[in-house]
Amino acid sequence: MNNRDRRQFAPATQRNRTAILEVLQTVLPTAGTVLEIASGTGEHAVFFAPQFPDLIWQPTDLRPESLESIKAWQDYQSTPNLKSPFQLDVCQQSWPIENEAIASSINTIVNINMIHIAPWAACEGLMAGAERLLPTGGLLYLYGPFKRQGEHTAPSNAAFDASLRATDPDWGVRDLAAVEAIAVQHQLQLQQVIPMPANNFSVIFINNA
Repeated sequence: MNNRDRRQFAPATQRNRTAILEVLQTVLPTAGTVLEIASGTGEHAVFFAPQFPDLIWQPTDLRPESLESIKAWQDYQSTPNLKSPFQLDVCQQSWPIENEAIASSINTIVNINMIHIAPWAACEGLMAGAERLLPTGGLLYLYGPFKRQGEHTAPSNAAFDASLRATDPDWGVRDLAAVEAIAVQHQLQLQQVIPMPANNFSVIFINNA
């Protein structure tokens, strides 16, 4: 990567994007806007958007360096339906994007590998934002590691959880039951839990409001 190239690279993206795509191809709507929360490097966005040319893909992130990386990936691999990123903090009571024209077309929210690398308030904020933005029947897709019935699903996830909590006590692999409980408070019903490679899960909620 040269001095002018602001693209960031996340090795996990290369490993998980095809498996995630296979799930998204079965659940995403045929039209509308996908709001990607915590787009990170932008590698998922530039990979997924061309696969769904009839959908608008709207990336977001909190960190300025991630927004720069997303823009750099867009410059490197332009896709007509991939929009410029918005800065978005899920913990805010109101998201700035809610005041944008694109908000009315958002019918899907995609969030990959965020809630375990963030304080619990980020999960709560994500669910509250999904309730505000998604129409009835709108989809919230989560991907990442989760505990089931209070237990890790693999020793590697337990070790990962310990490393996260050592980095920040507010981080950690979340129990899916706790995530579902927050979702229910915001009119989101759990629809599917799909086992994924490397002891991860795709978790799909529908807005029942």
